[in-house]
Amino acid sequence: MTQGRDTAAGAPEHSGAVVISVDAMGGDLGPSAVVDGIARAWRADPALRFVVHGRESELTPLIAQHGLAGICTLRHAEGVVTMHDKPAQVMRRGSDTSMWSTVESVRTHEAAVAVSCGNTGALMAVSMLRLRKLPGVNRPAIASFWPSFNASGWNVMLDMGADVKADAPDLLTYGLMGASYARNALGLERPRVGLMNVGTEEHKGNAELRAAHELLSAAQERGGYEFIGFVEGNDLPSERVDVIVTDGFTGNVALKTGEGTAKMASRLLKEALTSSWLAKLGALLAMAALKRLSARIDPRRANGGVFLGLNGTVVKSHGSADATGVAAALNLAARLARSGFAERLAARVASAVPAGQDAPSGEASNESAK
Repeated sequence: MTQGRDTAAGAPEHSGAVVISVDAMGGDLGPSAVVDGIARAWRADPALRFVVHGRESELTPLIAQHGLAGICTLRHAEGVVTMHDKPAQVMRRGSDTSMWSTVESVRTHEAAVAVSCGNTGALMAVSMLRLRKLPGVNRPAIASFWPSFNASGWNVMLDMGADVKADAPDLLTYGLMGASYARNALGLERPRVGLMNVGTEEHKGNAELRAAHELLSAAQERGGYEFIGFVEGNDLPSERVDVIVTDGFTGNVALKTGEGTAKMASRLLKEALTSSWLAKLGALLAMAALKRLSARIDPRRANGGVFLGLNGTVVKSHGSADATGVAAALNLAARLARSGFAERLAARVASAVPAGQDAPSGEASNESAK
């Protein structure tokens, strides 16, 4: 890996700070949006410090422009993982890339969390290669927030596309990890976990889902969650569930369907409110309410899918994220780091997975699990 250089004479003071490793080169909008997001996140939380990875010639002036030299350490990495690169190629020949360098900082404990806007498949592949899976985890998962009517405003859904397959033990592990994520990210003491199916009746679904239903039900006390049984697609934004468990194929289709539906609704609403002078007048009178609605459904607020099941925390920002979206992902990363999420997740999975499912030799203490 290409050796890095700091933006100042020495690395910024990290004592007592949360250090986040940032891939500055992977997003669709380029490093300027990422550095702008870093500046916004730091202004909202001055205790943050950053290790920024990418091409020094591009990043040094951007960091200086925002006055971030004192809180950023720059690690030069010449290579860039594009959205068209195949994960296997990046695993074999990507050690000089900003993505690889970003994950490496978490592996060496230079930073607590990694954040990247880059290629999802490549990021998961590099993260699994460098960080390895937690004992008890067969398939890592991507967890994302879903807008809901709950008091927090969000539900957690996983897997959102890390792996299209998931058998019953995998779905149990997703439930354990999703509940831990909801506790630490949303402050829920005992999250309600539901399993996605084509109906809520216990006899619905295939044999794998019915087996997962039994496992999730049996593990709810050890896992510290309340299992509410099967949920359907119309429960995604509902207030009867906090964590929705499904395989990566279904989760990714649901995610893309939700994004497309939201865009369609926004476009139709805009067309309706500008269709006549009377409609425009009504829109003007309702401007305050429309702004509140827009802010609540703004997908940038929920930017940041978390890779669960690894020896370290990785946050995947949307590839098209602007500065606001990048800042949201960085703020999420900071919350997880401060909560000790990685350690709590490892303890929870180790203490609750069934014996024989790649279980660790020493059982973690339930007191440290959350």
